[in-house]
Amino acid sequence: MLGGMKFIHGFAVLLYGLANANAADWPAWRGPHGDGLCDETGLPMHWSATENLAWAVDLPERGNSTPAVWGEQVFITQAIEKEGRRMVWCFDRKTGGKLWEAGTTYTEAEATHAMNPYCAGSPATDGERVIVNFASAGVFCFDLKGREIWHRDLGKLYHIWGNGASPVLANGLCYLNVGPSEKVKLVALDSKTGATVWEREEPRQAVPGTQPDFYGSWSDPLPRTIDGKPQLIMSWPLRVSAMEAMTGKEIWTCQGLNQLVYTSPLLSDGIVVSMGGYNGMALGVKVGGQGDVTESHRLWHHAKSPQRIGSGAIHAGHIFILNDPGVAQCFNLKTGEQLWQERLQGPAATGQNWSSLVISEGRCYAVNQGGDAFVFKASPQFELLATNSMGETVIGSMAVSDGQLFIRGYKHLFCVGRK
Repeated sequence: MLGGMKFIHGFAVLLYGLANANAADWPAWRGPHGDGLCDETGLPMHWSATENLAWAVDLPERGNSTPAVWGEQVFITQAIEKEGRRMVWCFDRKTGGKLWEAGTTYTEAEATHAMNPYCAGSPATDGERVIVNFASAGVFCFDLKGREIWHRDLGKLYHIWGNGASPVLANGLCYLNVGPSEKVKLVALDSKTGATVWEREEPRQAVPGTQPDFYGSWSDPLPRTIDGKPQLIMSWPLRVSAMEAMTGKEIWTCQGLNQLVYTSPLLSDGIVVSMGGYNGMALGVKVGGQGDVTESHRLWHHAKSPQRIGSGAIHAGHIFILNDPGVAQCFNLKTGEQLWQERLQGPAATGQNWSSLVISEGRCYAVNQGGDAFVFKASPQFELLATNSMGETVIGSMAVSDGQLFIRGYKHLFCVGRK
């Protein structure tokens, strides 16, 4: 699942993650490729909070992060809000038993959205260490037995809706979007020591007629090797850009987003897709070029789109996404043409969705805030295959490992599939 190269229209795309990962590992929020695509087959189609489960374990408080899975260990971030504790928990993937917990205590006030508890960022692991972003409380690195290796204080963050960026591990570095806040930067830390390799500030741009607080990016960078060179694709307010992965030097930029960006960028067939939030814009841009490539490389542009929190995924030349209002959409990758949109509504009272899509075997998997998990075809013709109710709030995305689905709810961590 990890390691190896594939060639798409002349662009060598380095698979996200590390060369020593196993086929069943899900090392970070968006999986081994960083884009929601899963190489596994035969995933479960039908389950509930009581059926087709390997196990379910109680959690002490709510949480929005996505599990990471490596070998026989499952990691989640967990806050105990009244105590100011910010932690990573490790579970035995066979039994669901908790193996260890580690973290820090941070009691200073930190603004956030009512539906965005602390520790919203997901853990990332390379099989030797697990790295977590605790926002103003710092970035922490632990070994796989829970012993701290290093931690960094990258400064206090402030945004009315809080933080949600997750570490991204590639090229021996830990990339992190330090924001949104008054001062925003993308940093690259040595994953072994935590030392800063480079950092790049993102200046705030004025947006007339908008509320000052309605500004920021929660996006995570997407690492890829293009034309033999490691690069990062990053969605910022108002634009998407490519940078040299080892130096942070910007290669190109494309305008066409609004001032709020929650989704992370996608790349397929040499086309970058970036989508804004809060009735924002979306665009497709051909990779390559230097400087501002808006006029020369932008293939399509949507001036207004539904609110988008969770990220989409690309399969067979089509973009799929489940928007915040619970409406799934399909677009042509090259032209941006919408082929269909369908509201997905299960038994829960809300169809609102913040989770990101996972695609396996041409099937899309997503679970909305009401805990209704949907399976539908990744096809230019819509077909709903299954609706599975978890019976509790779910904000984070699914993780996939060795034929099982890992879903973090507000009350339980579920392992779906065979025991």
